[in-house]
Amino acid sequence: MNLPPLVQTFVLHFGEMGSRWGINRTVGQIYALLYLSKEPLNAEDIVERLGVSRSNVSMGLKELQAWNLVRLQHKPGDRRDYFATPDDIWQIVRTLVEERKKREIDPTMTLLREVLMQEPASAEERHAQERMREMHDLFELLTGWYADVQRLDTERLVQLLTLGSKVQKILEMKDRLFVVPGSRKSRRDDPKEK
Repeated sequence: MNLPPLVQTFVLHFGEMGSRWGINRTVGQIYALLYLSKEPLNAEDIVERLGVSRSNVSMGLKELQAWNLVRLQHKPGDRRDYFATPDDIWQIVRTLVEERKKREIDPTMTLLREVLMQEPASAEERHAQERMREMHDLFELLTGWYADVQRLDTERLVQLLTLGSKVQKILEMKDRLFVVPGSRKSRRDDPKEK
């Protein structure tokens, strides 16, 4: 690698982490290099800096483009393609989450909906459907929450994330202020129910 030590440390680590995230090491390294780069890089720049083959770089860049994680750019008078990551880290995270949802959650939800519409033929299938319904309902809840979070602007999202355990305190306060008659909470707190 033809990189400063600090940059090389990050690029190597990102490559190793990439394999744990389901992408190959070179793709992770390419992304890390582009993320840290001040200027967009072309494929030859990436080959030179990472010391990997041109074909690996081409395949890696295509994969990153398919994930919408890099932007293609051109420079006046230069016919080569240049690549850069979005400047906003929050945009990168939003894109990554959306792409993973499309590839992992959406197909699972489609399958679950199809299977849950079928009539079970045995007790074993009824049990399996009940378990799949639990998974479906959880995924529905999570995707609904995700859609709500996606609509938040970055400033609000940061505020939400920095609340941390304060959210639990807010929910406890809400429970004390707005006890719904007949709810489990109100019965548990009712001395007659003890």
